[in-house]
Amino acid sequence: MLARMISAPDNGWSFATAREPARFGACQVNGVPGVDHATGARGTLCGISARCITRYLHLFQPDALQSCRRCRRLAAAAPTQPCVQERLHERVLNAAPGRLRDDLLATLREGAKVRLWISGPAADLMKDYAKLDRLTDGAGPAAEALGSAATAGLALVEDTRWRFLVVLPDAGGHPLLARGPIDLD
Repeated sequence: MLARMISAPDNGWSFATAREPARFGACQVNGVPGVDHATGARGTLCGISARCITRYLHLFQPDALQSCRRCRRLAAAAPTQPCVQERLHERVLNAAPGRLRDDLLATLREGAKVRLWISGPAADLMKDYAKLDRLTDGAGPAAEALGSAATAGLALVEDTRWRFLVVLPDAGGHPLLARGPIDLD
């Protein structure tokens, strides 16, 4: 009989201690170059309308010299966001009940490394990332889900013993889980 082994908690690691600062997109006010602002739902955090800004494809950096002081304060005061383990935990709760799900949920609660979490063409995810031949539990349903979907999400989680694969169907289906022993090479 295999003993159940899940990595030991990392000195007080928890979802609460691993929460991340809120992140905001960066923008500048049209005609006022050189000052970066944090974007919110209707414009900048400091109150400038969306119609007056140009958004950029990078995140607002509160510590940068060119950052708006008011946006800095508001960004720092914004509620923290769940860490990657907590976000994936919430998705895995919708997987079929069973030992595999329970083990993965426990592993995520203990701060296991989420090595990869991507979305894209399911055939490419299966070919390049899933490594289904290395999985011992749940590989068949995971392969079927990736083989029948046009696009999907895929997450890889590792603890000291297991490599978990999470297939996240795009069409709102339930996540499918698989696992295999960690490669020691």
